Amino acid sequence: MKDAIPLLLAGAGITVEVTFLSVGLGLAIGIVVSLIRLSGIKPLKYLGNVYVDFIRGTPLLVQIFLVYFALPAIINHRVDAFFAAISACSINSGAYVAEIFRGGIQSIDKGQMEAGRSLGMTWWQTMRSVILPQAFKRIIPPLGNEFIAMLKDSSLVSVIGFEELTRRGQLIIARTYASFEIWLAVACIYLVMTFAVARFVGLLERRYNKA
Repeated sequence: MKDAIPLLLAGAGITVEVTFLSVGLGLAIGIVVSLIRLSGIKPLKYLGNVYVDFIRGTPLLVQIFLVYFALPAIINHRVDAFFAAISACSINSGAYVAEIFRGGIQSIDKGQMEAGRSLGMTWWQTMRSVILPQAFKRIIPPLGNEFIAMLKDSSLVSVIGFEELTRRGQLIIARTYASFEIWLAVACIYLVMTFAVARFVGLLERRYNKA
């Protein structure tokens, strides 16, 4: 275990990196998609709906396979495991973040938009300066849940050989046969990470509620 723990902690660092990158890119994707779906531009709204429905209706594991195995057959070029992991997780997270933002925006009273427009602001200016800041306060808990979910779901990228925490555990077990000890250590590391995120989200929520 003394030899295994440093390797597992290094894998946990990679897991955190994948999660931050995926949720960060997913946040950007989600904001854009949610605004597109609320814009009223029918072709874009339709594409946004198709994207969200497809991603939420298919497993993340299948999406990883599509990027890592199917995409190279289309572009005729091998896809790096890191690129496949980040791409699949970001696209997956983006769909859920889009729904979170859409719900948060729609929870704001419509009079806020009307007030902004009556002051001469454009739809986008009102959305950026009035609606989104208020919506962000309400979506902190579900965004925190999405981060925790992605932190755990990122373990699925181990199936393409990407050496994050779960994959490191598998490799150590293949060498030592200490299944119980290693998987218990992996579970405890995940628990510590998710608990830390949950506490941080709770502090962030209380801070915004006081503001």
